[in-house]
Amino acid sequence: MYHTLLPSLKQLACDAGDVIMQIYQDQNHWNTQQKSNDTPVTAADLAAHKLLVQGLQQLTPDIPILSEEAEIPDWQQRQHWSRYWLLDPLDGTREFLQRNGEFTVNIALIDAGQAQLGLVYAPDSETLYWGSAATGAWKSQRSGPGLAINTRPTADKLTLLTSRRHSQHESAAIAQLLPADSTNNITTLCLGSSLKLCRIAEGQADLYLRLSPTSEWDTAAGQAILEAAGGELLQLPELNPLPYNSKASLENPGFIASGQKRSNWRSISLPD
Repeated sequence: MYHTLLPSLKQLACDAGDVIMQIYQDQNHWNTQQKSNDTPVTAADLAAHKLLVQGLQQLTPDIPILSEEAEIPDWQQRQHWSRYWLLDPLDGTREFLQRNGEFTVNIALIDAGQAQLGLVYAPDSETLYWGSAATGAWKSQRSGPGLAINTRPTADKLTLLTSRRHSQHESAAIAQLLPADSTNNITTLCLGSSLKLCRIAEGQADLYLRLSPTSEWDTAAGQAILEAAGGELLQLPELNPLPYNSKASLENPGFIASGQKRSNWRSISLPD
């Protein structure tokens, strides 16, 4: 059913990106504040949140919405949700503030604890990614024609993606997980937001290890796209697909995203 909503969802993601870019172009309107968890929030986060929530309420009035920029329903209520929208209206607020363009609009549909459908829109480059198990994974320039994307086969030389603020920690952890003679065959690139998962999905990178905290809205849309493209995102140390709405906390465990399933990455474990 929800795949019939894709045209409307794609337009909604782009509209949210337009609102973000209007504010991005004028720092006088950023109105940056610090949230209780010491992360920044701007007028762009809140404007995109408002637009997305209003749009989704019109499209699917019976499906609950969970957004980073709204009060989080308590676990007693959420545990009964079988299907809901999970939003990060502006993923990469710090990238927004640094004006490096590496921020996205994330829309995911969670069904039975799994990310079933995901859309990621990068407004600075006007690049849209979307995917589900039923449709496969796709990429387009805003409203242009879609191009099917897939992960690439595991090669001798790997491209590892890291976040901009945790790259040394994650790179060191990867080095401990690899044979000593293989680390010379790794290229490490830093990238913000859920663009990391999209890069793996489109075959431009191979791995992303994250050991520092993230929230479920940071990963859901990108995970749906990555899995639709042939990759996987596994929680550590269990190496099961990252679940959603399975506990009171919305904080993710550490995880590894890989372009290839059933590869040797399924046998890794966290270093002591």
